[in-house]
Amino acid sequence: DDDTFSNVFCENSKKLINVHLFALAAKYYSFSNLGVCTPLEDVLEALRGDNQGKTGIKTDEFMNNKKSHEVQVMSELVDSIANYCGIKQVIDIGSGKGYLSSFLSMQYNLKVYGIDSSNTNTNGAHERNRKLKKHWRAYQSRGRANLKSQRLEKANDRPVESEIKCKAIGEKPLNNDSSLQSQDQVTIQDLVPSCGFTEVATSETSKQTEVDLVTRTQSDESKLSEEVLAILNVLPADAVEVSSSSQCSCGELCEEERAQRKMASLKAKASKSSESNLYFPLTSCITAETELSDVITDLEDCMMVGLHTCGDLAANTLRIFTAKPEIKAVCSVGCCYHLLSEQFENQEDCPEEVWGFPMCQYLKDKGWCCGRNARMSACLALERVAVGQMLPTESLFYRAVLQVIIEEIYGVTKSDRHVGKTFSKSSSFIDYVRKSLKKLELDDSKLPDSCIMDYHEKYKHRMNELEAFNMLKVVLAPCIEVLILLDRLCYLKEQDNIAWSGLVKLFDPVKSPRCYAVIALKKQSCF
Repeated sequence: DDDTFSNVFCENSKKLINVHLFALAAKYYSFSNLGVCTPLEDVLEALRGDNQGKTGIKTDEFMNNKKSHEVQVMSELVDSIANYCGIKQVIDIGSGKGYLSSFLSMQYNLKVYGIDSSNTNTNGAHERNRKLKKHWRAYQSRGRANLKSQRLEKANDRPVESEIKCKAIGEKPLNNDSSLQSQDQVTIQDLVPSCGFTEVATSETSKQTEVDLVTRTQSDESKLSEEVLAILNVLPADAVEVSSSSQCSCGELCEEERAQRKMASLKAKASKSSESNLYFPLTSCITAETELSDVITDLEDCMMVGLHTCGDLAANTLRIFTAKPEIKAVCSVGCCYHLLSEQFENQEDCPEEVWGFPMCQYLKDKGWCCGRNARMSACLALERVAVGQMLPTESLFYRAVLQVIIEEIYGVTKSDRHVGKTFSKSSSFIDYVRKSLKKLELDDSKLPDSCIMDYHEKYKHRMNELEAFNMLKVVLAPCIEVLILLDRLCYLKEQDNIAWSGLVKLFDPVKSPRCYAVIALKKQSCF
């Protein structure tokens, strides 16, 4: 009913008068209640058919829990999309230190270009990959141990397994052609009706012959080699020292060993040049007008991904996807909504400008505007607060009182400079104010300690009020995030070359609050 939430605010003063109804309204207009998201399980099932995902490298050995969770979940989805589209090249926009890029390369043998605007991040990605290379021997040893265990299990299961598979082969026709264009086609909607796909999709129809079954039992060692190479190929071939079982006195190498090492080096370099499962960190500032072929010289059919692309970069990722025929799919998780540019925020009429919000024509026609305060609220994490991870009330209080001091003492109402994470580095409120003033390049000598503490005492009794206000912002946060993400989804729905697009909840919101991905696949006629 439209009147259900009509009593949340006073009709005359527009002030909040019913907090309970306010909370119910916020919940009603959040993702959890609107039913606009496609379940991740449905998407994976539709993309894979009967195929199962891979298991391999554990990300928690190289990343913190949050990043490990994000990379594992997103990389599995990206690999499924890439396989479905029949592509091997991935472009990671805003790749940062290359966590997602390197894992996609190592675990899924994809050729990944990680593009970031920061040289520091790109250099960090190179260095991190160099360190990862040192672990390849450990993976090799672990792989052999796992292989031995799997052999024992297979030895027990193989008689029954072979009997079942051979019976299946005798009953069903063989089809060894598994390319994207030639596979038998079924509608993904038949596989997963709730998924919402409308275009035709491919289904795995090829079955193993008796010869294939025999070959599979003899290929354990080659599988291990492939797993090791997947790790090895992340870095330059000469980054790994080739070991030899022979020993020469006085550090000198015999002719035979020299020849063996030379051959091994040549093979490694040849493998590097021919294998596609590599990761290339690049530095470039990506905008909606960026020509990817200028950044990536061997651009081919690919998909574009972004894990927590900041501000306008998430919007521009979608624009590039729709404009470039080489990009067949996109999977984008945005963040930092407060940094989005808004077309109607300052009532500026600049039609030629590319804005972060709104993207879809529907909201453009209505002149919709969120404003910075609302976008800041969208960055808050309701799920974390709900499990007891409370807001940093004291640091918010420090920041609010600091703003009063700056306005009243220095007459400054706007600044391009930022205080940053000064609170965690400060021993007291006085220390916080002085460090902040220095960051803002304001003279703190005119401000005695007593004056600073007077401001603190003046507003200290309003800390509870500040906490309550911020809790209301937290409750409202999911609604604003819904608006921003639905704008992006509607933009994709407005495009003629998109086969399917949707919002998918990828991550545990307690571990990773910005957990929603915008995903889209182009029509097969665009392939």
